[in-house]
Amino acid sequence: MGKLAVAAVMSLWVIPMSIIVNHIVPEPYMDEIFHVPQAQQYCNGNLRSWDPMITTPPGLYYLSLAHVASLFPGMLLMGTTSQSFSQACSTSVLRSTNAVFAVLCGVLVYEIIRFLGPNLSDRKAALMALVMTLYPLHWFFTFLYYTDVASLTAFLAMYLACLRKRYILSALFGAFAIFIRQTNIVWMLFVACSGVLDFTLDSPRQKQKEKVDQDSDHQSIDGKEATLRSNLRKRKPDSILNRFDLGKSIASTEDTSGLLYDVYTVISTSWSMKWKVLVTFSPFIVVVVAFGIFIIWNGGIVLGAKEAHVVSPHFAQIMYFSLVSALFTAPLHFSVAQLRTMLQELRRNWPLSLLLTLLALLAGLASVHFFSLAHPYLLADNRHYPFYLWRKIINVHWLMKYMLVPVYIYSWFSILTLLARTRRKIWVLVYFLATCAVLVPTPLIEFRYYTIPFYIFMLHSSVRNSGCATWLLIGAVFVCINMFTMGMFLFRPFKWSHEDGVQRFIW
Repeated sequence: MGKLAVAAVMSLWVIPMSIIVNHIVPEPYMDEIFHVPQAQQYCNGNLRSWDPMITTPPGLYYLSLAHVASLFPGMLLMGTTSQSFSQACSTSVLRSTNAVFAVLCGVLVYEIIRFLGPNLSDRKAALMALVMTLYPLHWFFTFLYYTDVASLTAFLAMYLACLRKRYILSALFGAFAIFIRQTNIVWMLFVACSGVLDFTLDSPRQKQKEKVDQDSDHQSIDGKEATLRSNLRKRKPDSILNRFDLGKSIASTEDTSGLLYDVYTVISTSWSMKWKVLVTFSPFIVVVVAFGIFIIWNGGIVLGAKEAHVVSPHFAQIMYFSLVSALFTAPLHFSVAQLRTMLQELRRNWPLSLLLTLLALLAGLASVHFFSLAHPYLLADNRHYPFYLWRKIINVHWLMKYMLVPVYIYSWFSILTLLARTRRKIWVLVYFLATCAVLVPTPLIEFRYYTIPFYIFMLHSSVRNSGCATWLLIGAVFVCINMFTMGMFLFRPFKWSHEDGVQRFIW
């Protein structure tokens, strides 16, 4: 019942908003001027035609063909189109492909939330799913013909299948996600690594070993506790101090696992079960090998406009991601409770925490000093919000980009701390590396690239354990941003002096 409620509620805003957008902006806009004509070529049967300015594979266009084919009989009966199939592929119909996938995306988010949090009620899981579908970047491009919504939907389907240990199906969804946007190869590797971690760390042999270790630890702890209590009985009682020392001694013996332990466990278990691991995850290996062959054949990862999408070491991009994600979910990261938690984490092992903080600050300063790239598209196109963020905030003064580094670092630490409450440290490390692998090579500051890592954070962080009030507050932030960006897009058009046509503000 919960997923049906999610689909129904989403339809209440997807359908009317799609009608409004198509009424006010009926013609293709921005990247749609490449995607819409290309899809219409496919509708005409010209499957070999290709616009050299398109950088992504044709997965979205094939999905649109299937979508239009499903609508075509009904359109004929209602008289909304002629007998020609190609005429049914209008801009509004093609955009409706993403509207359908947005609803499906909400259902997939709900299913993943229920899998990760089986104790959650249907009502809370539905609320969380609905709030996540309002994520501004995802919500905005639901109503335009871009690859983002379909890409996210394919990723979520791949991830859900992997969580359910249906690896062949997961690899098939991964292949299709890559066929929509080739950078999804990184997220397929992330999903495969996540599956390997679950497979090795939760294997029967590993569970048995951990049970033996836990039993021995409990026996050791019980023995130490008994000795401590015996010694305490011989002393003059000082209840508060004694209880604190007892708890501290027990806690220090319990904190035996960490990143190094997880790495060792995964490597040793994978080696002892190497053939089983290889066979189980062979579908992912096949897709990776096929993608490698494609890279060699294509001469790079980008299909078209290669000169404008050269792989560049843009390390500042991961700094921008952390701050943007933290601002979108400000109630989680900039609350008194989270600040207190961060300070407690620093104090618990302060020498190591201080060292990591200093290293992170040095890495952040080096990233913004040597690897802050200003793509020509960023500097020349005032229709995008990053244009104004770059000029009015990041580049307003030469010191500003350095002054923002502590905020970037805090945002990353907050994201990783929230994830570490519910996931193993090795999983958090894989997530960080995957995010870097996707964002660092991209020279253009493009918030759309942040969508998948943001969704992974929201699905796995301890925000799942937050109350409904927190989710409602995050939803309110999303709604306010969406109202502003869509209002600017629809009702604040402007013109360029050097080019004809109406221009609109867009992410």
